[in-house]
Amino acid sequence: MKPVYLDHAATTAADARVLEAMLPYFCEGFGNAHSLHSFGRRAVAAVDGARDAVAELLGAKASEIYFTSGGTEADNWALRGAARANAARGKRVVISAVEHPAVAEAARLLAGEGFEVAVAPVGADGILDLEAFERLVGEGTCLTAVMAVNNETGAVQPLAEAARISHARGALFFCDAVQAAGSYALRVGDIPADLLSLSAHKFGGPKGVGALYVRAGTAIAPLIAGGHQERGLRGGTTNVPGAVGLAKALSLARQELPLARESAGEACEHFIGRVLAGIPGARLNGPRAAQLALTPPAFLADGGAKEGAGEGAKEGTPACGRLYSVANFSFDGADGDKLLALLDRAGVAASGGAACSSGSPDPSPVLLAMGRTGALARGVRFSFGKENTLQEADFAFDCLCAAVARLRAQ
Repeated sequence: MKPVYLDHAATTAADARVLEAMLPYFCEGFGNAHSLHSFGRRAVAAVDGARDAVAELLGAKASEIYFTSGGTEADNWALRGAARANAARGKRVVISAVEHPAVAEAARLLAGEGFEVAVAPVGADGILDLEAFERLVGEGTCLTAVMAVNNETGAVQPLAEAARISHARGALFFCDAVQAAGSYALRVGDIPADLLSLSAHKFGGPKGVGALYVRAGTAIAPLIAGGHQERGLRGGTTNVPGAVGLAKALSLARQELPLARESAGEACEHFIGRVLAGIPGARLNGPRAAQLALTPPAFLADGGAKEGAGEGAKEGTPACGRLYSVANFSFDGADGDKLLALLDRAGVAASGGAACSSGSPDPSPVLLAMGRTGALARGVRFSFGKENTLQEADFAFDCLCAAVARLRAQ
């Protein structure tokens, strides 16, 4: 069998239809979108069309969408730009313990500027502890940050409730939706976020372009100094083909969402079932139940947790499950990094979590936050795409079985 790619949470292949939409703006439509001549007018028309399309898909206004170089820039801009611009509200920032490094490191930089950064814990299932979060979002909090879907475990976070808590305390709410934007029918009114980030390469678009949603009326300071691009808030020549590609990819992802849920979800669920039943000492990191909707009703009428909430969920907490295409495992007696190397040799591409942290000798901060210790804090993430088949899931399982057995025999 040809190599099996099970690392879609790290990046996806650019869709051929996306490339087709982008190509005209590399050559004949190469103009600078800020030039006043006809070449520039064609380019700016393409960017405006892309901005309109992204806004419509997110349920936002075009004036609330800003194009960036990717999710990392959007995360940094949201956290550092909003905190700096709203410091008069207070200099306290609260983030979850399982945020992407782009958010966690941006928060660390804010701490160096005199901001107080508090980290809200998660449960054993990787889902935000809302009671602890609410205690931390006290007076003087200007900004909170809770990601939509964790990039390592796929844990879906209680966004609507986190936003409600934040707004009740006068704080802005930022949601890193990079891992969620292509997998759910995400609309900013459902969360509701004041700031939200996404990145095209996570859902069939090109690398090197992302977007930041900034709710109208939300103050944010520029992160990149330069010209007057992006309405004076983000300097730098606009990536015209990138903006076009992002909009096209997001549109296609929304159109094909039912197919992605069915195919990727079926293959992932099949794989999880085989691993848990067939490999002793296998531990799924994150909720067992898959979640199809990003923002389900937060509570049952009786206050109990909804059916399907992940292991470790407290009674009375929102029902949050796992992104249907992601499975993260730890294995007793088998180091995650060594497993990945053996899987790669066998023809299975998986990862240890965030691609930007690959090569680090340290255990996963996400798994540590969930209470994993030692070798169990080095997980292996398998993330499926709509093109993955049950046959590929079985092949990956067979390779994984062999790799675990080999390491345990050493």
